[in-house]
Amino acid sequence: MQALETTPNMSTIPIVFSVSDDPAKLGLVTSLNRPGGNATGVNFVVAELESKQLGLLHELVPAAKRVGLLVNPNFPLTGAVTRDVIAAASAIGFAIDVVRASDSREIEAAFATLVRNNADALLVGPDAVLLSRRLQLAILAARYAIPAVYNVREYPEAGGLMSYGTSQTEAYRQVGIYTGKVLKGAKPADLPVVQSSKFELVINLPTARAIGLEIPPTLLARADEVIE
Repeated sequence: MQALETTPNMSTIPIVFSVSDDPAKLGLVTSLNRPGGNATGVNFVVAELESKQLGLLHELVPAAKRVGLLVNPNFPLTGAVTRDVIAAASAIGFAIDVVRASDSREIEAAFATLVRNNADALLVGPDAVLLSRRLQLAILAARYAIPAVYNVREYPEAGGLMSYGTSQTEAYRQVGIYTGKVLKGAKPADLPVVQSSKFELVINLPTARAIGLEIPPTLLARADEVIE
């Protein structure tokens, strides 16, 4: 998300936002604890969960050595995500193949590269464009029997294998709470930015069976939702 340009309307109309990047860096607030202006809201974690996702992937496919990372080169956080994944993968012992895609054709090409490189598993980076192609991603991952981990529950709901990330429901609930407070007269400057504190693990069992993968019982026991 790009920084919002301050306009007369923005300075007079209270704003409750929901953003994945640092709202202070985006120029929306002065700081998280003291927004200091006419905007506040929720900062939900997207790009800081790679170590946990890779750990789950290692638990899911313990024999995996080479993991693909699919990212959209046009997503502002892609550079940071890529660096974090490579660093986290080194600690686990994964070799990372970074593949990039920003449309359907490039996604097809990315999977061809993953297959050619004998990727054992796949981590899909955060991005709205990739999310919009979640059905295509689920179909390709199943076609090539590549276990894949995603960052939001919409992926396993569309047929993807597994997701771990911020609870979007909880984030939007907090947006609603803050909106209600502002409508009742609270000033955004007095409402600290809320950061994500609830995360969820979702597993799609039919997809696991389709690619011949047995989900470890310990992983199933920790799942917030198992799609049967």
